[in-house]
Amino acid sequence: MHVRTLTGGLTAACLMSLALTGGHASAAPHVTSAPAAARVLTYDAGGSAEFRSAVDRGAAVWNESVDAVELRPAAAGQRANIRVLADNGWPRALPTTLGSGTVYIGRQAVDQGYDTVRISAHELGHILGLPDRKPGPCSSLMSGSSAGTSCTNRYPNSAEKAEVEGNFGGAPAGRAPAARGEVIVD
Repeated sequence: MHVRTLTGGLTAACLMSLALTGGHASAAPHVTSAPAAARVLTYDAGGSAEFRSAVDRGAAVWNESVDAVELRPAAAGQRANIRVLADNGWPRALPTTLGSGTVYIGRQAVDQGYDTVRISAHELGHILGLPDRKPGPCSSLMSGSSAGTSCTNRYPNSAEKAEVEGNFGGAPAGRAPAARGEVIVD
């Protein structure tokens, strides 16, 4: 998982504190702040057929990109938050609540030349609460098919990352979770 660290802030605060006390050290309460634990979401790609590795890579893209949520394959016998299936239609996501639902990796888009990992990461983005952003540039993962078949960008941009962090980390987010049963067709 992607982990962000802050450096220099503590050192600057200590130096400022030392300067304000005339160079004399003073005791302050010891405060530690551990980063909030990521919310773990499990996915079952057992029905994703030939797209299994693309689904795993799409989940890894999100794990590399955000801290507030982590996507993991479901253990045998475990009920998954996200079910991923392959079919002959167009890719789509059916979120039920934020962090759960069904993703379809449609062969129609793959047959037209769209990148399978981009499709997977994009559809998982819907489950993480992101809407389509069409038309959009290739630099936006959520621009989906509007970026064209030559677009192979598999990573969310900074705004998309921030929105997912907000959705799962408690910071303000730009969109409420998808309504139960909402179908997002790309």
